[in-house]
Amino acid sequence: MLINISGRTDIINYYSQWMFKRFEEGYVLSRNSLFPNSVRRYELTPEKVDCLLFGSKNFAPVLGRIHEITERFPTYFNYTITAYGKDIEPGVPDIDASIDTFLSLAKIVGPQRMAWRYDPILLTAKYTVQRHLETFDYIAGKLSGQFDPCIFSFVEMYSKHKTNLPELIPITKAEMDQIAAGIGAIAAKRGFILQTCGPEEDYARYGIHTSGCVTLGMLGRANGLTFRNLKHKGFRKGCHCMESRDIGALNSCLNDCKYCYANKNAQLPRENYALHDPDSPLLIGHLKPTDRLEQGSQKSFLAKQK
Repeated sequence: MLINISGRTDIINYYSQWMFKRFEEGYVLSRNSLFPNSVRRYELTPEKVDCLLFGSKNFAPVLGRIHEITERFPTYFNYTITAYGKDIEPGVPDIDASIDTFLSLAKIVGPQRMAWRYDPILLTAKYTVQRHLETFDYIAGKLSGQFDPCIFSFVEMYSKHKTNLPELIPITKAEMDQIAAGIGAIAAKRGFILQTCGPEEDYARYGIHTSGCVTLGMLGRANGLTFRNLKHKGFRKGCHCMESRDIGALNSCLNDCKYCYANKNAQLPRENYALHDPDSPLLIGHLKPTDRLEQGSQKSFLAKQK
């Protein structure tokens, strides 16, 4: 099975002490986001975990210790670096600082285990089509040869964007096509794989691949593993990823990205962060008497050795 750290929040940036403690103790508890009284326990041991999936916008807090995990487990890292500044991503380092951290992480874990995410792509009066193309090319040049694929997506429109991101300009299909053509040409020029995330339009005409952000083939190549041929169920319509178990929690990310889908509002993450205990097996809070604790299923996806 795959453990996701994390699609719900930026554990690496804000909860790394807790994360390392969980690996030291060898297990973690994860609360169901839909049924909050349901809690699953997952063993964090090489015998029970096929691969760890890390996702963050700032890996700087773990550079000194990530080897403690990578030396024990197969791993894969999704590092998001976009064109935005503090006006859109208040808790995220600037582009050049992020690039430096990306390169440092790649030296530790190997470029074959690194994916650069440029998403979501959104438009404002400041972040125009041209600015995206210029910034994408700049980042691509700096990261050249230090990642495997680059993954992009266009912003999904939520009603809360009217409040959180009033400067957002709805992106047209023509603008999506213009951006896809531009970044596709940059990827071809610089020699890296570019692919979409989720239910994006097929941009194969620009040399852009359509695949899951997390596939067993991708993880196998990165770590020298052989997986069984299993169906990739995905997490939403159009998603081609392999299923994983996320140990994060919604409404707990302090990056404050204005386009965020995982935080209901700006205040909830601060309230939940106040409940965070680095010694608790749960990311937020502790087990309650009313909780139903169960052992999570951890069936291996690996092919049996002959």
